[in-house]
Amino acid sequence: MITLAIAGKPNCGKSTFFRAATLAQVEIANYPFTTIDANHGVAYVRTTCPCQEMHVPCENCRDGVRFVPIGLIDVAGLVPEAHLGRGLGNQFLDNLRQADAILQVVDASGATDAEGNPVDIGSRDPVKDIEFLQYEMSMWMYGILSRNWAKLVRQAQGRDFSLAAAIAEVFAGLGITFEHVRDAGEAVGVELRTAGEEDLIRFCRELMTISKPMLIVGNKADQAPKECLERLAKHDVVFASAAGELALRMAAEGKFIRYLPGDKSFTESPGANLNAAQRAGLAKVADFMQTFGGTGVQKALDTAIFNLLDRIVVFPVEDEHKLTDGKGRVLPDAFLMKRGSTPRDLAYQVHTDIGEGFLYAIDAKSGMRVKDSLELKNGDIIKIVSVRK
Repeated sequence: MITLAIAGKPNCGKSTFFRAATLAQVEIANYPFTTIDANHGVAYVRTTCPCQEMHVPCENCRDGVRFVPIGLIDVAGLVPEAHLGRGLGNQFLDNLRQADAILQVVDASGATDAEGNPVDIGSRDPVKDIEFLQYEMSMWMYGILSRNWAKLVRQAQGRDFSLAAAIAEVFAGLGITFEHVRDAGEAVGVELRTAGEEDLIRFCRELMTISKPMLIVGNKADQAPKECLERLAKHDVVFASAAGELALRMAAEGKFIRYLPGDKSFTESPGANLNAAQRAGLAKVADFMQTFGGTGVQKALDTAIFNLLDRIVVFPVEDEHKLTDGKGRVLPDAFLMKRGSTPRDLAYQVHTDIGEGFLYAIDAKSGMRVKDSLELKNGDIIKIVSVRK
């Protein structure tokens, strides 16, 4: 399962975002370090189910909207000098090992200082929080590399020794590959064998950017002054109100409103027994959604998976005519695949044995047999024919 980590300084709304995305019970409070141990949950990305296009009944979507599960981690807040072990820094950074990408949540309202303590709204420039997290992460990676650097440089004197491969091995626990190291070195123009401290820090920052892509989420945007929003808008930011999303999901769960995560609006259910305070609260959320095209929470999840990680959704079936699996269930599975994946890749994703016994694939939409080298498209429905089951 693809996993996203929610990162940022304390008290920026990470746990509210996590709860809104997963409806998991977590502690939320207006002071730093409410989250000490990482919270793990399941969130979902939103896509179109092909059932309506193919005119088949489907029990795995809601009105043609399909939600595909992903992992979500809410980790402890990060404070300045976390890479030196300050605060819960080492624990925080270690939790990022499991993440494929990072949602960097910043307090768009500028109402928390560098360490997450409440201050007056607008008194903190939220752009500083973007720079701070990226600095702490790159310095953390530099710390790991520098502890091993002297040994690596000595070994690099050997003719057949690959320094890039050795660096990748140092960072193997972070999911960093030889290709990541190679690309980072080329991007910053550093000859690693002769690199000094500044060059290595620049290299680590680029390596962090490549291996742990990051999406900035401007949370608490419903409370943010215009000047804070304008400053953040100069960066690639998804504005959000996690508190607003949480309110909507809980109201929908209680059947007070009709709302699907990612909808741009909601409607009150007939006969909903809402009091004046509840209606006023929902009206504020509706105003925010009208301005920003939704609460931003689902948009952040979707953007991270489909844009940042460049994934597509593919639907494997066993019966290409009825679009069912072996138990007769219609479109039971939806797989998040890397763009550029082939039917053979999908076969391995379903099961290693099926991949090893792969013979050919059938595009269920066209009914045509397709090459194993075909590049899959988002929304494809594919039958895999294999000598193994």
